[in-house]
Amino acid sequence: MAKLSTDELLDAFKEMTLIELSEFVKEFEKVFEVTAAAPVAIAQAGPAAAVEEKEEQSEFDVILEGDGGKKIQVIKVVRELTGLGLKEAKDLVEAAPKAVLEKANKDAADKAKAKLEAEGAKVTLK
Repeated sequence: MAKLSTDELLDAFKEMTLIELSEFVKEFEKVFEVTAAAPVAIAQAGPAAAVEEKEEQSEFDVILEGDGGKKIQVIKVVRELTGLGLKEAKDLVEAAPKAVLEKANKDAADKAKAKLEAEGAKVTLK
């Protein structure tokens, strides 16, 4: 039998339907007495990797949950943070919960949260 390159094998697999590929895997496992159990172990490790990824989050959304009874002061801070006009900032504060900043870096998100909370607003970072 002629030796096939990796590219040739991949091209052959690309042309197969999922059913044909599944049958091939079953036959491969039977002939070589192996199982495809390793992907299950990888899938089980997946959630741990996802938790790790969350810890390394680099972009945050600053969510205004409520104005804390100090709507005017919170509107002023929202205008300062976002550059919105008075009406737009007022609408944002009244529509809480609403994102004030999206995809901000950690420092900017923390500073925005601190400013809003200093005025009595309830804020969360996501």
